[in-house]
Amino acid sequence: MALTLPARPAGFSRAGRRPSALVVAAALAGGAVLVPLAGVVVTAVSGPGADIPARDLARYAGTSAALALLVALGTGIVGTASAWLLAFYRFPGRRVFTWALALPFAMPAFAMAYAYTDLFDPAGAVRMAVRESAGIDLAVPMRSLGGAAFVLTCAFYPYVYLAMRAAFASQSAAAFEAARMLGCTPLAAFRRAVLPLARPALAAGLALAIMETLADYGAVQFMAVQTLTTGVVRSWAVFGSVAGAAQLALLLVAAAAVLLLAERHWRRGAAFDGAKVAARPLLPRQLKGAKAVAAALACGLLLTAALVLPVAWLFSRALAQRPDVQRLVDAAWNSVLVAGAGAAVTTVLALALALGAARAPGAMRMAGLGYATPGAALAIGLLLPAGVVWTLAPAAGSFWIGIVLLLYAYAARLMAAAAEPIGAALSRVTPGVAEAARSLGRTEVGAALTVQVPLARAGLVTALLLVFVDVLKELPATLILRPFGFDTLAVMASNYALDERLGQAGWPSLLIVLAALGPTVWLSRQVTASGDAAERRP
Repeated sequence: MALTLPARPAGFSRAGRRPSALVVAAALAGGAVLVPLAGVVVTAVSGPGADIPARDLARYAGTSAALALLVALGTGIVGTASAWLLAFYRFPGRRVFTWALALPFAMPAFAMAYAYTDLFDPAGAVRMAVRESAGIDLAVPMRSLGGAAFVLTCAFYPYVYLAMRAAFASQSAAAFEAARMLGCTPLAAFRRAVLPLARPALAAGLALAIMETLADYGAVQFMAVQTLTTGVVRSWAVFGSVAGAAQLALLLVAAAAVLLLAERHWRRGAAFDGAKVAARPLLPRQLKGAKAVAAALACGLLLTAALVLPVAWLFSRALAQRPDVQRLVDAAWNSVLVAGAGAAVTTVLALALALGAARAPGAMRMAGLGYATPGAALAIGLLLPAGVVWTLAPAAGSFWIGIVLLLYAYAARLMAAAAEPIGAALSRVTPGVAEAARSLGRTEVGAALTVQVPLARAGLVTALLLVFVDVLKELPATLILRPFGFDTLAVMASNYALDERLGQAGWPSLLIVLAALGPTVWLSRQVTASGDAAERRP
């Protein structure tokens, strides 16, 4: 999800007569992000007992920065290399790997952390198998910065892979062939001609991976890596200091702003429009013999590490335990409820944002800041307005206030991600279609809802599924804002894992994967369909 604006205005009101309803709606949607951000600032500077030792702040910030750097390096290499293999070469299994390598998007990072920590435990299956077969103790410290970086790389490389796969599919063959004619090897031509043209996609993919790394709580907390996000939750849950949590959340908000500025700077002046120059797409070469086997093996190992092995572990641990069926059913229902409602609310706000964002670019930038801000920070920022709502409307009840706050937090964080596919779909609608509807008497909003929105329904479906999957896996915001006794599958898995009951944590984690797998398959096939269509063109 690159935080870009639609290419053409979505509405066509007469400028200068009255404020455009679409622009006002976009401004209100984007401005909704400012409420939790303002709550973070106010709570951080005014709360009692908010002082945190400077060494603790430095430790949390340093660990977060180091982890983000390692994950950016890992996802950049893995995502780009896998996209390059599948875009430039044919080998056995390539068509399956093209969409299957995006499936780890369905795997929660915390579930992957449970799997690898257990597998490489001294009594874990991998270390015992190696010890029995080779007589070697494979001592891999998974509960470490390096272990967390490995797990998060496996979980988040699909962001880079999908972005780079789409970028390679949209490029013309001219640059690559020109480099080859000038004497470059295929690898050198890729590095010097193809990769620079894909720089905007790489920047967007890396930014997303870093954002998710900074936002992660379940995996790093279980692997004993203290980041700013774990510090936020710990300050709130263990020490009972909302102000201390807000101070740490403020650092996360600042990091999000810096990350957005850096991503925009890296992409500035590099927005190449492949659709206008791609007279001939890059067609993959056929690999044979050992090279074909090596390419298939590399993709297979990546898919095994990021999906097959953790899912197999979940199955084995879950089947070995008798679940608490009633509690599991309740948590599953709660997860589907908030994921469905969160997806609906977020998509409606994202639609308003996309329809008016071309004439209100500040709204998209505000929404982008919300996406870059971790859920834990947004949740802490919403505690202050929650208290105001409770004071003004105590009859509303803490349960419904908590549910509304959860949906608000999900929308504030995921609105920009949902607006991206909607904006892309709207940009393909011919402006003359909306103008024709206006000439027939439709209002600006009426033309948008009856003409543009139906033509962009594929983008709406994509946005709904994206948010649904993300909310299913969301943990820190749900932990902080959920009503008392309202456990989702992610919360249930986290509670079991904290008690070192990994077998019981396997059931809710497995249900999350199964619920997210169908939407993820559809999304991955949609994203990779453009590359397949390019190959079929004569």
